[in-house]
Amino acid sequence: MDQNGTIKEPIIVCRDVHKWYGDFHVLRGIDMNVTPGEVVVICGPSGSGKSTFIRCMNRLEEHQQGDIVIDGIELTHDVRNISEIRREVGMVFQQFNLFPHLTVLDNITLAPINVRKWKRERAEELAMEWLTRVGIPEQANKYPGQLSGGQQQRVAIARTLTMQPKILLFDEPTSALDPEMIKEVLDVMIELAGLGMTMLCVTHEMGFARAVANRVAMFDHGQIVEENDPESFFNNPQHERTKLFLSQILNH
Repeated sequence: MDQNGTIKEPIIVCRDVHKWYGDFHVLRGIDMNVTPGEVVVICGPSGSGKSTFIRCMNRLEEHQQGDIVIDGIELTHDVRNISEIRREVGMVFQQFNLFPHLTVLDNITLAPINVRKWKRERAEELAMEWLTRVGIPEQANKYPGQLSGGQQQRVAIARTLTMQPKILLFDEPTSALDPEMIKEVLDVMIELAGLGMTMLCVTHEMGFARAVANRVAMFDHGQIVEENDPESFFNNPQHERTKLFLSQILNH
């Protein structure tokens, strides 16, 4: 429901989503709706299906049963649907996936020029706007190898945002970073949440979850074992698996 009391239609609808890798049942009937502007943090132990789930949303992984509908478009084998969804869904990975032989600006403008068919001037203007928002406009003409990990991840975020997606997926975006670089990336994510971006974030950064998430979903063995608002999730977890996970992660 928005500030005017209007019920928002979900921008992401997942119904009974299943996936197998051979005999391994990695997603076991996931149900989740996400409304525009919502920030959902997904946490859980390694191998619980978190990353696989969000990778199914832009068809980097293929679900074999159930429905995934993104902004009214069902994710099927239809290549046109997949292409349309990928234009609206941006993804930020653990690894920055920047082209080492291209400057920061060329990395960011490559997709808008080739996929959105924008003129270079427009792509560069928007790229510089986002580089400024993420705090590194002065790095535009450098190469990725000249940047720190935190700066490279901020470039990757700017690259994703320059495509003007409606939804942002983050797959453990800070896990490859040194501790002192984590905050600079989380600060960018917090600002994006403040701008009203629809975000699904697989992360172990529980401070971020407390600060900006509308909901926290705990995955275990391919299922959502608990899902709640941050205050209830952290202060009054209901499931034993959640209590164990939080005790391990919060005491580190």
